[in-house]
Amino acid sequence: MPQEKSYKTYGELISERFPWKMQKLAINAGFSCPNRDGTIGTGGCSYCNNQSFVPSYCVPTDSVTKQLEKGKQFFGKKYPNMHYLAYFQAYTSTHSKDRSHLVSLYEEALKVDKIEGIIISTRPDCVDINLLDTLKKLEETGKRVMFEIGVETTHDITLSRTNRGHSWKVARESIRLVRSYGFDVCVHLIMGMPGETKEDMRLTVERICKEPITSLKLHQMQILEGTPLASQWRKETDHCYLFSAEEYIEFCRELIDLIPKNIAIERFTSSAPDNLLLAPRWGLKNYEFTNLLDGVLNNQ
Repeated sequence: MPQEKSYKTYGELISERFPWKMQKLAINAGFSCPNRDGTIGTGGCSYCNNQSFVPSYCVPTDSVTKQLEKGKQFFGKKYPNMHYLAYFQAYTSTHSKDRSHLVSLYEEALKVDKIEGIIISTRPDCVDINLLDTLKKLEETGKRVMFEIGVETTHDITLSRTNRGHSWKVARESIRLVRSYGFDVCVHLIMGMPGETKEDMRLTVERICKEPITSLKLHQMQILEGTPLASQWRKETDHCYLFSAEEYIEFCRELIDLIPKNIAIERFTSSAPDNLLLAPRWGLKNYEFTNLLDGVLNNQ
């Protein structure tokens, strides 16, 4: 029998929510971000290159339905009984001046066969009561609405340094507001943000775990081509704390001890495309890293 993990997995959380095997299908609905389009700033987050995590089938000129059907076709060949979550992943998926159009995209996704819910990836400063009221009504159809909120760090000096455009206070209030509606909240955190020490990172995890979140996405800082951070890193290679794979395994083991067992850990790492990744270059896929970490945890 496989050994029981020392942390709650995302699969366990999903099995609590749905009676089927579930798969996320990413969507690029052509959104931007408020710190890219001038709403609050320009240039975007200093470390972000959206091309690094959006699947190739996510073409914003395709309709939401077409993107989902492409994703279903890809996964359905191997898993014909799979059901799906429509994952509005690219950029800030609640950022639109046309609220009716925004809601229509969510509604379109929920009408696609075997789509059992939507996951909305967004920023802390792009969630409001009116939108949450509308989304709560969508859940009355029997579908589920889940949120992923990019927080990245709880240190205001780092948020400013990386052009995030919001504070930790705003992030904390956003998490609490979304959870007050009963929606699941996954929080994104990056380990190794510019200028941060390991103690800063631990403090971020401790703070986040005191908030009413349901899951966490962790990943190591990666220097990506085409970002302001890449230019800074070329001038000053110690600008960020770039973990080796071995060091990050040990650090994740420490973080697991800080994370309550009721909070699921969806991932520990992110692996950017080889043509975009400058550093660190581990040569490991996400599942390979997790297998190595689990091996360490099982033998401790």
